[in-house]
Amino acid sequence: MAVIKTDHLSRVYEDHGVPVKAVDDVSLSIEEGEFTAIVGPSGSGKTTFLNMVGGLDAPSSGTIEVDGKQISQMKQNELIGFRLRHIGFVFQAYNLIPVLTAKENVEFIMLLQKKSKAERDKRATELLDAVGLGDRLGRRPHELSGGQQQRVAVARALASMPSFVLADEPTANLDSTSAENLLDIMERLNKEQKMTFVFSTHDPRVVARAHRVVTLRDGAIESDETRS
Repeated sequence: MAVIKTDHLSRVYEDHGVPVKAVDDVSLSIEEGEFTAIVGPSGSGKTTFLNMVGGLDAPSSGTIEVDGKQISQMKQNELIGFRLRHIGFVFQAYNLIPVLTAKENVEFIMLLQKKSKAERDKRATELLDAVGLGDRLGRRPHELSGGQQQRVAVARALASMPSFVLADEPTANLDSTSAENLLDIMERLNKEQKMTFVFSTHDPRVVARAHRVVTLRDGAIESDETRS
């Protein structure tokens, strides 16, 4: 079953009055349980593609289907609610709330979903334990290393029980050991829970782990390789 399907997806920006195609006629289907890397040189359209699939940026043309719903047709309020229930995000910059503890950061999205306190407490604790931070529940972001903060971000992305996780350069700010540890966790979640991950990345360590590698160049698909 396809959790993401794009059809002739394009995004055009204006640069000093000159139209620039950041994403150019991309038709792509990503199945449930895939571990996919979107790669390509800087300016190839990787992040723009992820932002459109995640409902953070609107396409200039084409359609995006997530869990069978056309998100490219949704109004903003509807889209916000849909993202909250269906899509997990992991960003390069962690984006944790500084005044909240690790556990509170993970709970926050469930608070927006109006989950009960008992459910929030249970799931946040389980997720932080799953990413190896069961002993850091009460630490605030400044008390955690970069690798630990990114693991909190992964736990937060999974808290809403999304259909898939979009990870934009998740290892970019991490040292080699932290990056490998993070990828171990994501790969385990993919295998054990069939969680779908879609990465935008330059990192060869991510590419080496991916089961499918889609290469973009000048906004268009150059190659699409599935590995056994």
